[in-house]
Amino acid sequence: MKAIHFDRLGGPEVMYPAEAPRPELKPSTVLVRNRAIAVNFADTFFTRGEYIVRPVFPDTPGMEAAGVVEAVAPDVADFKPGMRVAYIGMGAYAEFTLIRRSRVIPLPDFMDFEQGAALPIAMLTAWHMLRTLHAVRAGETVLVHSAAGAVGIAAVRIAKAYGARVIGTVSSADKADFARRHGADETIDYATQDFAAETMRLTDNRGVDLILDAVGAPTFAAGLRCLAPFGHSILYGRAGGAPGPIDPMRLFERSLTVSGFVLPQIYNNREVMRRGLDDCFRLIREGKLTVPIGGRFPLAEAAAAHRYLLERRSVGKLMLTP
Repeated sequence: MKAIHFDRLGGPEVMYPAEAPRPELKPSTVLVRNRAIAVNFADTFFTRGEYIVRPVFPDTPGMEAAGVVEAVAPDVADFKPGMRVAYIGMGAYAEFTLIRRSRVIPLPDFMDFEQGAALPIAMLTAWHMLRTLHAVRAGETVLVHSAAGAVGIAAVRIAKAYGARVIGTVSSADKADFARRHGADETIDYATQDFAAETMRLTDNRGVDLILDAVGAPTFAAGLRCLAPFGHSILYGRAGGAPGPIDPMRLFERSLTVSGFVLPQIYNNREVMRRGLDDCFRLIREGKLTVPIGGRFPLAEAAAAHRYLLERRSVGKLMLTP
């Protein structure tokens, strides 16, 4: 089968197309023929050896995709060959991927493969931050960093579906327009504006109720300055580097809350996972949740997709086609 390999740590330059044997079934696994493979910023951390899972050379990047079940292990009863599925798991940059049964999600008929590939990470990350960690409600104001990215757009759409006002930060005028077209009430260009000061201006100096932060070092500490009383900041990424230590005394004056979020904790809790899936499917069916596809690359051009992502040129979700 065709796959993308890398056998040393580094950026896009370390990846190359390769021929690899099709994975063999193991107990409690599902073999998926990939039809749409999502590109995530975390994939760039994986090739650099900076992700929570370390590569074993030669390794294959990729953490989510959608496709058709090719085969299942004898002890797997709830998936059958031919079923349309999405999954979260390592090794997605390939024609076939072997995935633990617990990480495979049946796709409803109203979802295509590209939206399916955007579900396991982008949509569920956004939903669980807004509804499991926080429980967003009508009348709240949410600040979404990187609002033109896949998780950002999903968060904008979900927050709006629950009646919140959404302010999105972006890095260009084009991305600001993109975020507004997909539901953001206001946008802030953090490349030319002080986002914390502008957020306070837009909220009449009250601040926001919730911040979703995947950037880290450049935004996290400043974000605490623009939280409203009882405000909540959720850190779920570090695209700009890990933030420094927080002085807990800074949280006292306005009774602030700081949380961290990592998606695997959700996949390890079946009840919580099911709740997120059911509501995401409802929002998708009602036309309230979608992740726009900002670019498509052949699988063999995965390195070009990574460069495009790292240059901050992408909006929505990037897809690889096997």
